[in-house]
Amino acid sequence: MINRTTRLRWRRRFRRHRNQVEDLGFQAEEQIERHFFKRLSKLADVRRFVLSWMLLFVLLIGGVVYQRTTLGNYYESLQPVPGGTFTEGMVGSFTNANPLYATGAVDSAVSHLVFAGLLKYDSNNLLVGDLAEKWTVDAKETTYTITLRDNLRWQDGAPLTANDVVFTYHTIQNPDAKSPLLASWQGIQVSAANDKTVVFTLPNSLSAFPHSLTNGIVPAHLLAATPAAQLRATRFNTATPIGAGPFKWSAIELTGEASPDRQGRIGLVANELYYGGSPKLNRYIIRYFAEEKQMLSSFENHELTAMSGIEVLPDNFKADASVEQYNIPLTAQVMVFFRTSQEVLSDVKVRQALVQAVDQKTLVDNIGFPVIATKEPFLQDQPGFNPAITQLSYNVDAASKLLTEAGWLPGKDGIRVKNGKQLTFSLYSQSTSEYAYVTQKLQADWAKIGVKVEVLLQPDSDLQSTVADHTYEALLYGISLGPDPDAYAYWGSTQADQRAANRVNFSEYKSAVADKALEGGRTRSDPALRTLKYKPFLEAWRNDAPALALYQPRYLYVSRDTIHGFNPTVMNVSTDRYTNVYNWMIRQEKVRKLQ
Repeated sequence: MINRTTRLRWRRRFRRHRNQVEDLGFQAEEQIERHFFKRLSKLADVRRFVLSWMLLFVLLIGGVVYQRTTLGNYYESLQPVPGGTFTEGMVGSFTNANPLYATGAVDSAVSHLVFAGLLKYDSNNLLVGDLAEKWTVDAKETTYTITLRDNLRWQDGAPLTANDVVFTYHTIQNPDAKSPLLASWQGIQVSAANDKTVVFTLPNSLSAFPHSLTNGIVPAHLLAATPAAQLRATRFNTATPIGAGPFKWSAIELTGEASPDRQGRIGLVANELYYGGSPKLNRYIIRYFAEEKQMLSSFENHELTAMSGIEVLPDNFKADASVEQYNIPLTAQVMVFFRTSQEVLSDVKVRQALVQAVDQKTLVDNIGFPVIATKEPFLQDQPGFNPAITQLSYNVDAASKLLTEAGWLPGKDGIRVKNGKQLTFSLYSQSTSEYAYVTQKLQADWAKIGVKVEVLLQPDSDLQSTVADHTYEALLYGISLGPDPDAYAYWGSTQADQRAANRVNFSEYKSAVADKALEGGRTRSDPALRTLKYKPFLEAWRNDAPALALYQPRYLYVSRDTIHGFNPTVMNVSTDRYTNVYNWMIRQEKVRKLQ
């Protein structure tokens, strides 16, 4: 218990401390009054001094911020980094991802992302190994041996072996499977020497054969039990495709009741089992639209990373600095094919006149986008190309003289006439702005020498029927050549026959000299020898003028900002843009520079 003396002592201490606090408070008030409030009236007299110190303080802070920013830019730079989702838009519909059947734009895109082939093209359009580690050919050039990479895996984890390759090509060769690749694989034997080695035996030497090995390989362990006649309709093709490509199937989503509102979205994810390592993109989404205007609207709303398949970039995007255009030359050629079996165009002098009457340079320069002019059946850098042997050059006077020599004389209306019949024919092509311009220019040039041309532009579906049935007189059309073209398909006499498998000799050109040269060139692998063998064909083609070579078209790819790693210099088909898709990057971050 606390006694009275202790309580009195604590009370005295408390009073003393309270008095000390009160004294300190009074002193503080007195000091503030004397040193602050009484001096406020004198602040105006020292404002310059105060402002100078404040300005100095601001400058010091600004200098620190500037130095930090400058040093940050010096030691760091904006670099592409892995990750993100790439969304690509295209016009079309999805029906089949199986590489044995994929043909349309959407089908082919999905197939190339999900499946891998034995060989592929690199960014310089050179043939390199994909699933194949290497390939060799024997001395007779009829046996090709393919060696697969080690430890290949399907996306479900199963091993990929030579048995899968043999199964793929045997299925293509089976007529019941109804693969559009069948015609290219008739008469070729395919066998497996072991789990890593596949042997292809050709009936005859064919220098372009390795270029046939770029189609996707399909898994035998998932499809071998399915009858060949049912393969085209199996669920594997549209709901559960399993390949060995850089991306694997995730999901498909459809929206809209009917065209033009119907759209689709196919989701793909990075394949961690891909032989080249997991792709740098996390996801790849294919969005397909019924009409181009829908795709353009989605791109404008920043819903798409890129667009594929448009002909020309709309004007409203050209001023947008974030929009990138990639104009990539194709190993293809746009030509006017003169159907030589037709009465008017069967006359070689008429065909020669039509070639010489066209101002090719003006046509190409004003087409509205960059293209490369062509003057012969081969493209530059292709086997057989010979700049010394080209089609007849532009000369209106010479063209007019040829028609006069052929008996076609100017009529009262300026159209040439022979035996009471006007010099006229129809020119078919696809209904696009590009071909509309080209056909108008051709029509105008030919009118100058007295030739009347009726231009008929058709939707693609109708034009394909016209082309397949050869129901045209002249045809403005683009043909795919590839890096090592087998020109016999387009100019060999047998390919003009109605019984031909593909019938892509659109001019129905027949020449014994050309046939012999084409057959000699396609069976040689040495570039110099092939060029020598092809020389008589080029001379015959120039003199017979079965077609008018115009230009090498380009493929337009449009993206929102730069696609890092996307750098093709030339392509064979549009899906060759995926040649290194596993290295594409769209995200950027500041990364410290290496000193």
